[in-house]
Amino acid sequence: MRFSLLARIAATAALSAFALPATAQTAHSKDWPPLLGSTPAEIGESLKQGPQLERGRSAKWLLAEHRKLDTALGTLAPQRKALVDAYVVSVALDSDAVFGREAREAGKVLSRRFDAVGRTLVLAGSTGTAGDNLPHGSLDSLTLALARVAELMDKDQDVLVLYTTSHGAQVGLAYHDGDQGYGVLSPARFGAILDELGIRNRVLILSACYSGIFVPMLASPDTALLTAASSERTSFGCQAENDWTFFGDALINRAFRKPQPLEAASAEARDTIGEWEMASRLTPSNPQVAIGSRVARWLKPLEARMPGSASAPTGRPAAEAIKAGN
Repeated sequence: MRFSLLARIAATAALSAFALPATAQTAHSKDWPPLLGSTPAEIGESLKQGPQLERGRSAKWLLAEHRKLDTALGTLAPQRKALVDAYVVSVALDSDAVFGREAREAGKVLSRRFDAVGRTLVLAGSTGTAGDNLPHGSLDSLTLALARVAELMDKDQDVLVLYTTSHGAQVGLAYHDGDQGYGVLSPARFGAILDELGIRNRVLILSACYSGIFVPMLASPDTALLTAASSERTSFGCQAENDWTFFGDALINRAFRKPQPLEAASAEARDTIGEWEMASRLTPSNPQVAIGSRVARWLKPLEARMPGSASAPTGRPAAEAIKAGN
């Protein structure tokens, strides 16, 4: 299951840092370092702004990452005047391996579903295998990817399809890369980025504990927003050795592979997750769905180009890992 990233946001300055719990599955060996702020008010304001900390990065690593991201951004195709185009961004914001695997496959599924070949970015780091040279997933790379998409798209016509997968807390999505990268993407910060870039037409799919906190900030008439959990619940399946989280498996790996409308796919995924949680005696995660009143304007022509046949799910089902006690 997923674990809360924040032991708690302290009511005193003495607990100004927040910590990831130690688990046998994660590769992280150290708690989060103190971020900005020493009082509760300062901490809260810092978290809203989306703090990020990189420490001890190799200069060569940074240069290589810069080049990989620059290359990936440069390969995005321009939009087509005659069509509603989707630009897909799939990002793993945590170095636990399940998130990278999920982001990679989600990029493929979403690209196929939304006719976005050549207009898809996957930010998931390296698996260490030959030919795997994807840019690293981070708050910076995500922000730059969104900025490049905003440059290329026709904002009145085209659509951002964004999938994020990571741990989450009741203050936002967590960025955590080994023992060197840390940060929080808050609803306020996320909303400010999208507003600044003028990206209005969007499918936002957020896979993380407590991701329902983004609904009040990001829901709009032109937004389809799907989250793995409510603002008060955890989601499940994020053990590092898994291929999928519950939400990613049910929505991306199963429902989105079928030629069915987004609303029907989201309903199927909710039902599937509910069955898995009940069978495993887990507290329901309560995934959230908010589809705006003007979404059909651009979603209908996109879905008209969906493949007519389903593709097969891949990887080990997340629910099997829970049943096996892994």
